[in-house]
Amino acid sequence: MTPAIDQILKDVRKKNFAPVYLLHGDEPYFTDLVADEIEKVAVPEHERGFNQFTVFGKDTQIGAVINMARRYPFMADRQLVLVKEAQQMGGLNEKASQTLLEDYARAPLASTILVLCHAGPFDERKALAKAIAQKGILLNSKKLYDNKVPDWIGDYCRRQNVKISLKAIQMLFDYIGNDLKRLASEIDKIMINLKVGEEISADTVERLVGISKEYNVFELQKALTLRDVLKANRIADYFSRNPKDNPLPPMLIILYQFFTKVLMVQASRDQSEKTLATLLGVHTFFVKDYLQTARAYPLWKVAGIIHSIRQADALSKGIDSPSLNEGAILKQLVYEILH
Repeated sequence: MTPAIDQILKDVRKKNFAPVYLLHGDEPYFTDLVADEIEKVAVPEHERGFNQFTVFGKDTQIGAVINMARRYPFMADRQLVLVKEAQQMGGLNEKASQTLLEDYARAPLASTILVLCHAGPFDERKALAKAIAQKGILLNSKKLYDNKVPDWIGDYCRRQNVKISLKAIQMLFDYIGNDLKRLASEIDKIMINLKVGEEISADTVERLVGISKEYNVFELQKALTLRDVLKANRIADYFSRNPKDNPLPPMLIILYQFFTKVLMVQASRDQSEKTLATLLGVHTFFVKDYLQTARAYPLWKVAGIIHSIRQADALSKGIDSPSLNEGAILKQLVYEILH
């Protein structure tokens, strides 16, 4: 979580509200996190029937939103007007309506908290953004770089007072990727099933996130790392017989990212674990896996593997050979990697 978001959340929990919020950006998790916290704290539950209004942009006009914002709360200190999917608000692209919203943002009603949740980035050079920034909060929620996601997973668990192993963090990241909403949802699901004081381990992730203990992409990756032909082909065969539970595209992404990092290891002059961890954006605990693979495959072979993975991705999209199914493509890829 960025310091700006941390500070906004602290202020909200202390009930230090801004009169207007424009929450936008390409990471919806952070936008929703701030909006949900405002919604939870701004108006007491027994007052929400009269003093909290939640609307969707596609169902409302800017004029209607301003009218709601300008009314006074009913027998209360404040009211909340929350606009979700604000990018679909009627009049947002009309100069006259924009001017009305800009005028309100420059002189907002102190007893109203107006929250505009805009899916995707909003052009902060526009007059509306500048007007909101003068009296309110303009938050651009940017997507985390991939190498920051494992740290975010660890921080999320710490905030929930739950310990998580490094292997479990990496497994969640490799399996789910940088979808913070899904990551948070899966971690929450895991925590519900934990015993008091229990750590989230790799075994816990396998058991509760629905990853087969023996047949999963991580075991396939491990088998390829060790050049274990029998195990790799057994897993590939299992995947080919259970395509719905084991779709090919996510596997290709994980394998591509792994072997790309192996190539980076081979190209690095400094082979110390600390330097490589920084280069790869991983904890030093995982560097040994990349080093082991870098020793098992020569540089030219790793470059060829990356090419094969790209070809497999093209085949899975029906390019060149539309008749091949995902199971056949995976088996072919495993053969090309190992031979």
